[in-house]
Amino acid sequence: MEHLDALRATVGAAQVLTGADALPWETDWRERYRGRSLAVVRPGSVDEVAAVVRLCAQAGLPVIPQGGNTGLCGGATPDDSGRAVILSLQRLNRIRGIDTDNDTMEVEAGCVLQSVQQAARDAGRLFPLSLAAEGSCTIGGNLATNAGGTQVLRYGNMRELTLGLEVVTAQGDIWHGLRGLRKDNTGYDLRDLFIGSEGTLGVITAATLKLHPLPVARCTALLALDSIESAIAMLGRARAGLGASLTGFELMAGNCLQDVVRCFPQQRLPFEGDSANMLWYALLELSDSESVDHARERFEVVVGDAIEAGIVLDAVIAESMAQSHALWHLRESIPLAEKESGKSIKHDVSIPVSRMAEFVLGTNAALQAAFPGIRHVIFGHLGDGNLHYNVARGAGWAEGQLLAHQDAVYELVHDRVHAVGGSISAEHGVGQLKRDLLPRYKDPVEMALMHRIKAALDPQGVMNPGKVLG
Repeated sequence: MEHLDALRATVGAAQVLTGADALPWETDWRERYRGRSLAVVRPGSVDEVAAVVRLCAQAGLPVIPQGGNTGLCGGATPDDSGRAVILSLQRLNRIRGIDTDNDTMEVEAGCVLQSVQQAARDAGRLFPLSLAAEGSCTIGGNLATNAGGTQVLRYGNMRELTLGLEVVTAQGDIWHGLRGLRKDNTGYDLRDLFIGSEGTLGVITAATLKLHPLPVARCTALLALDSIESAIAMLGRARAGLGASLTGFELMAGNCLQDVVRCFPQQRLPFEGDSANMLWYALLELSDSESVDHARERFEVVVGDAIEAGIVLDAVIAESMAQSHALWHLRESIPLAEKESGKSIKHDVSIPVSRMAEFVLGTNAALQAAFPGIRHVIFGHLGDGNLHYNVARGAGWAEGQLLAHQDAVYELVHDRVHAVGGSISAEHGVGQLKRDLLPRYKDPVEMALMHRIKAALDPQGVMNPGKVLG
């Protein structure tokens, strides 16, 4: 009780939630992990964050940083001990400033991604991070997991989009590292250490982000393909023909889009006949800084040449922004349709593009041999090698029957990822879900270094215990 009184004195009684009021923060988005907390604490400033962390460090209470709670690996969910303090950063939601001469913006960790995108647009700039949860995920969570999304091909992950950080350490000190510099060779890069650390080393409270010019024109096309090899060939042509203007290249298995149309009848595939039942589709996007006519001409040449070469079997090029949004909505609705269809076994993996076809075809065959009738739900960001290789129950399978094989499915898929030189986590992080898998796939020296860093920065082990490292 004394700890709760101290927390209330620090941030105000209304910002300390317990019991039933805390339940929404104690369950992850997938409803896979449920824990119990001592309290959910909602500080309103970096000084309050530091004070809460100091209090928890002195009392030996675990601290679980949480943003929009849209994570997919249980990285922001407490255990069931009831001792942890969930540190919600949603009240740290100010955009502190935009510098258009330096092309940077300083934002707090609780800013919703969509709000940051809009603020950049209002200033005549682009903040290019884009992902399905952008209406609810926060910048702090994006940084903690080094989020990727649909435009990594051109702009990079969150790490590449960030210049500086403000961080509260595990001891409750504040590192004021919000430098808007693109060159700063003055020692170890602490910024990159905290980005992607999932709250296990400290609490990111603000960031200085890179901005880019707003594109003058965008062109979007949905391509019908008969194989992954054709998709890779098309990616090569798009890179050669569009250069740095190539913004996105998404790969989707045909059954993924068919599931979207089935679950959400208001959406439709813009194809007829055989093209509406292809094995694979790709979503291609160009962003041009010159003119609409220039963008359209380059785009049509690349797509047209690929059709003539037999690489692309059919294509629909958006004629308006509304049509472009409709095509992207099909892609972004795949996870929602997957959730509508019941629980599945999800993999967020990174594969060298040159070995993507080998991985998918070989893994599909191995899974069918081990679990006949299982369904493959495959989509992702082919341009940067990030694949969401998910496994769903087949016809006649009970949901419990699929989940009973979960560990065996994980092992089979991840072993094949490792065999082709890939990573078992591309953009979702490690959290609880993949924590115990890391030693199987990471170099022992790398694991030892990670443990040393954790021990050096958080010797008491109060920062998000049980996540990333066992």
